[in-house]
Amino acid sequence: MAPRWVRSLRVRVTLIATAVAALVLIPVGVGGIAVSRALVTAGVYSETRDTAERVAFEMRGGALPLGSSIPVPHPSVDLIQVVAPDGRILATSDAARNLPPLSDVRPGARHRVVNTTNCLPTECVHLTAVRVSMNADSPIVYAGRGTPEMLATRVVDVVVYAEIAVLIALAGWATWLITGRALRPVRIMGGELDAVHAGDLSRRVTQPPGDDEVAQLARSVNGTLERLERSAEQQRRFASDASHELRTPIAGLRAQLESAQLYPEDTDLQKLVDSALRDTDRLEAIITDLLLLARIGSRVDAARERIDLAGLVRAELKVRNDKLPVRVDLDQGVVVNGVRLQLARVLTNLLDNAQRHAEHTVRVTVGRQGGQAVLAVENDGVEIAVEDRERIFERFTRLDAARSRDVGGTGLGLAIARDVAQAHRGHICVEDCKGGARFVLRLPTAPPDEAS
Repeated sequence: MAPRWVRSLRVRVTLIATAVAALVLIPVGVGGIAVSRALVTAGVYSETRDTAERVAFEMRGGALPLGSSIPVPHPSVDLIQVVAPDGRILATSDAARNLPPLSDVRPGARHRVVNTTNCLPTECVHLTAVRVSMNADSPIVYAGRGTPEMLATRVVDVVVYAEIAVLIALAGWATWLITGRALRPVRIMGGELDAVHAGDLSRRVTQPPGDDEVAQLARSVNGTLERLERSAEQQRRFASDASHELRTPIAGLRAQLESAQLYPEDTDLQKLVDSALRDTDRLEAIITDLLLLARIGSRVDAARERIDLAGLVRAELKVRNDKLPVRVDLDQGVVVNGVRLQLARVLTNLLDNAQRHAEHTVRVTVGRQGGQAVLAVENDGVEIAVEDRERIFERFTRLDAARSRDVGGTGLGLAIARDVAQAHRGHICVEDCKGGARFVLRLPTAPPDEAS
């Protein structure tokens, strides 16, 4: 069964198409009838006038004596009479011999030709009245014919209106069928979307062939479902990793407390407190990083300001107490728009990562490249394999080599750096660096008018 919105759309489209057909066909039909009637009327009056003018011409020339039978020039115009001013019939055609005067219309001196209609006892006629001469006592010639059936009845009107009604109905029916066929893929997609639920996002809608709007809609829906599935999978993996990372310090803390409870006389209180505080600090760090990850995408625009990256690096290095020296190469005037605390956190995470893995030194550079601001942090430690350069930015991901040396990290530092970069319309990646690792953050520079 089609979804309600599909049926509603189909009904609305059909009603609109039917209304448009009615708005077009009804005026065309009415106009066609009016034009047809006008043409027929003009043709009838042309014949009656021509006949009346011929008879009047013959009477003025004396070729048609009074009292004689009037010959019929046009077979269709068979009703002809010559009537005196006092109403006496002076001459007539055979068809009008036993009829009363065809009309009482009297053309005047200024309008010697008048077209009119009149209903006789036997039929209604269209006729033309013509004065034979301009004299006051000039007789009048009436030439007429029976009113054509098209003008006398409404049969043609009924036929035309019936045809219009049939055409409107056909337009509505055809629209209903066409929209049904056009919306069938949408109806199928609606049913398939109804079957998608949070527990199974692997389903996809059927994509119709072609490149029309419906096919593009299907591709967009499938793309959205794919992104949702990927996001849900990342969330599940993240929840699993987070629970594992949180469980480790909690389990250690619980084991120490239970041991102290069982063997209080053998417990070194100061050592227990120090160990518990370390585990608590790790829990607090993980939770803080998780909260930061949740806020990055939604609050990145809350406190944007102009930030000089060289000044940001100098300020951060000033408050750090690193075990290895940090060399800098900072271009001045490299300005970006961003959230200072978040960009400072990216720099802190990159420096912490470099200090944990460096052998002798860490290097920080700031510059411009291709219209972007570039912040790079290098260390002379172990190189990162190409296949691991994307994976290390995933949450709670540590390489085997890093696990043996990583102390105090939450496993979220590089994930935070990536999310902050994306929230600032930038990108962070690992680039080739012989004899070490090089992390590069690229951000859009501030517009020239803002940087001046």
